[in-house]
Amino acid sequence: MQEPKSDLPLLLDAAEEAGAIALSHFQRDPETWDKGGGAGPVTEADLAVDAMLRRDLLAARPYGWLSEETEDDPARLSAARLFIVDPIDGTRAFISGSKTWAISIAVVEKGEPVAAVVHLPAHGRTFAAAKGEGATLNGEKLTASNVGPGAETILSAKVNFSPKFWRDVPPKPELAFRSSLAYRLATIAQGRFDAMLTLRSTWEWDVAAGTLLAQEAGARVVTSEGEAPLFNSPSAALPGILAGAPSLIEHYLAHGPRLPAD
Repeated sequence: MQEPKSDLPLLLDAAEEAGAIALSHFQRDPETWDKGGGAGPVTEADLAVDAMLRRDLLAARPYGWLSEETEDDPARLSAARLFIVDPIDGTRAFISGSKTWAISIAVVEKGEPVAAVVHLPAHGRTFAAAKGEGATLNGEKLTASNVGPGAETILSAKVNFSPKFWRDVPPKPELAFRSSLAYRLATIAQGRFDAMLTLRSTWEWDVAAGTLLAQEAGARVVTSEGEAPLFNSPSAALPGILAGAPSLIEHYLAHGPRLPAD
């Protein structure tokens, strides 16, 4: 089995090639379809990036595979190590011409991310991490915020602070937003924001890579139930996710974020 740090160069090279493919479609009116069932849109760029990553990564490593744009194969559940990929996280932003989309690639071993890249081609930014090796942005080491409650800036949709999501009175932090969850987690690793949260069910491919970035930069990452996120589940989903300064996440958990009964 490869060491996590030896997987990272593979992910970096793959992300760079994937970014070039995505940029060849970006702001050029790519063909778009609705996946139906509330799953949102997909573009020809998503599919092209997915095909390239699946071909090249699986040719390089005999790992399992989980991707938003590939039909799920239950064989992944028995894989000791697998790739978890979102070819373009933030497809709606990509379609609209916004630069706030990302290519998210992680290697997960026994439920935990061990190598990760979140690449923002339109911004020229590449976030990377290997377990125990720290997190970087374009090669520069990252450190997450250590801000406590009271003056924090949170990456989150406003709906996450609705009373239905909280057992106590919801906090009222300063809010900002990015459509890509991978991008949100990367900015937590960068220390640009103090925390991010989403309290609805969250697909693993949206957050696997970003989880390792945030953790390696010193942030705490938990599900909305207060547990460490584990990946490669049968549902390929987590019950929401919170990431940020450890004292801040502890404060939020004490005030009771939860998934709504409905």
